Amino acid sequence: VQLQASGGGLVQAGGSLRLSCAASGHKFSSYGMGWFRQAPGKEREFVGTINWSGGSTRYADSVKDRFTISRDNAKNTVDLQMNSLKSEDTAIYYCAVVSLAADGWVIDYWGQGTLVTVSS
Repeated sequence: VQLQASGGGLVQAGGSLRLSCAASGHKFSSYGMGWFRQAPGKEREFVGTINWSGGSTRYADSVKDRFTISRDNAKNTVDLQMNSLKSEDTAIYYCAVVSLAADGWVIDYWGQGTLVTVSS
């Protein structure tokens, strides 16, 4: 399984950025996908997940109403639209293949990260 994240960069606070993750090597449309992030000096944390069909999403409270996850099963991609960015959103963002459960998720595969830097 290969997961290639892209779209990171430098953005001013209040701005927007869209990350994309291209997947290959597994049956993309059968799996949930997730975005996670790791800020400097901190542990990796949950950002959000999307189920196999795209019909169900979950978000961390810190990004709810600002970030949106979507997927295109025809293109094997999952996107993270980030709006109203804050300096505390600065992190390396990772996509992952996840197995979703009613009360959480299990990471099946990690992708490489893409750096997002939000300047204040």
